[in-house]
Amino acid sequence: MVLAVALQTATHAQTPLSRAPQPSAATACRFESVGEGTVSGVVDGRSFVLTDGREIRLAGLEVPTVRPGEVSSPSDAGHASRTKLESILAGATVKLSQARPANDRYGRTIAYVDTISGGLQRAVAPAMVAAGFARVGAQVETMACAVELLSQERAARASRLGLWAEPYYVVFEAGNGAALLDHQGQFAIVEGKVASVRTSGSIIYINFGRRWSEALTVTIQKRHERIFSASGIAPGSLESRRVRVRGWIDERGGPRIEATRPEQIEIAELK
Repeated sequence: MVLAVALQTATHAQTPLSRAPQPSAATACRFESVGEGTVSGVVDGRSFVLTDGREIRLAGLEVPTVRPGEVSSPSDAGHASRTKLESILAGATVKLSQARPANDRYGRTIAYVDTISGGLQRAVAPAMVAAGFARVGAQVETMACAVELLSQERAARASRLGLWAEPYYVVFEAGNGAALLDHQGQFAIVEGKVASVRTSGSIIYINFGRRWSEALTVTIQKRHERIFSASGIAPGSLESRRVRVRGWIDERGGPRIEATRPEQIEIAELK
């Protein structure tokens, strides 16, 4: 029963999902065209195969993983995400675009994808995020695209759409170090008030607590500071502010996330 509601949401028109904000025809997440194809099958919530054999991974997204034989909540969430993508892509003609050539370590083409029907294009990544079946990833090619996707994610989370109605999609509290370490190696969204920002050698440390072992620390390479500042996320300006961070949780004497892109850090909406 873990994701029965989410799975129904992905397939029935009269559920809360049907009231999800629909992405507009114009989108900032559309780049240089790199080809078209017809979808032959969906692998998971962000990957699919074309009839010509190419495997495509949707750029800018993180989705739950489906592990064969697993019956835990993450696996159920993964099935729900895949079901939603299947409902969008089944047999569809798609157009691929990239801001730059990119493939992952499995040889999949990483691209932003639009379905094409009746001469109209529908952006797939915004549709998945707006429905609550994908989260915005740690790498989104442009800030304009990131702003669009993050706005849709916030709306889906506030309305508890899709997987946001389930325990699997949570925003962790930055001060709960134990809970964060329980999710070591996993993608997570974490929110809290920044206690201090310090620089030591080549690394900037954004600390959410007095002790590293008890709260999240976000690290930024000093050489990347100008990229964050140019995007309005100057590390030094974050002290005493409530922010939301996304990325993979590591353990370095306490929970840690490395931020390499400014879209990984948001100023959290006022409570």
